[in-house]
Amino acid sequence: MNILVTNDDGVTAPGLLALAQEMRKLGKVIVFAPDKNWSASGHVKTMERPLRVREVTLADGTSAFTSDGAPSDCVALPLLGLLDEKIDLVVSGINPHANIGHDITYSGTVTAAMEAVITGVKGIAVSLDSPDGFKGLLDYSTSAVVARRVVEKVIADGLPKDVVVNVNVPYLKENELKGFMITRQGLRVYRDELVVREDPRGKPYYWIGGESPTGIDESGTDFGALKAGYVSITPLQLDLTSYKSMDVLGKWGF
Repeated sequence: MNILVTNDDGVTAPGLLALAQEMRKLGKVIVFAPDKNWSASGHVKTMERPLRVREVTLADGTSAFTSDGAPSDCVALPLLGLLDEKIDLVVSGINPHANIGHDITYSGTVTAAMEAVITGVKGIAVSLDSPDGFKGLLDYSTSAVVARRVVEKVIADGLPKDVVVNVNVPYLKENELKGFMITRQGLRVYRDELVVREDPRGKPYYWIGGESPTGIDESGTDFGALKAGYVSITPLQLDLTSYKSMDVLGKWGF
């Protein structure tokens, strides 16, 4: 097994290192991640400028590749042949915050896994539901073990075509987890606000601020599972077509 590990938080992120170390128990790991934080970048592919790649050393002494491209670029480059080895599986994470509900359209973590699936390689995204406003170093040990267990299942049993696996892990010790739950996307509640300020020359500039998002605590959803202490595993499909709406739009009578 050649496993590509990536993320959207940058090659020095502790969640990436924890994930890579756990994936090494399953096969050969190649780390290829951005050289800066691309959180909330969505599905970006760099087409109008050249990309740079260099080799770096991680905190545990192992080597990794980093690029000035987006998370999706860090998946596309090795899958397009930058590396000699064939990649069997892509695991993206561990993101320090949950990626649930509508988050998946913003998330560089999830869309990096989507990039893999688009090219026919299995893709899994892993995120940690850390406490809001947490100060200090996060403990990724439980989420890394959960990632390994999910990847073991994918290796053993396979996945349906064009499906991305989105895994979210409660911020609990491994023995405190209630279990694993197959879920659907829940409803995120965003509390964004526009913050307007002026620079020293009196010109306005803008921040998208506001409080951290919440969600609707509904049984069977990713948000509901996390709140109940379960690992949420959501299969996402690349086909975003609303088939129920096709009949409605078909009556427009062009």
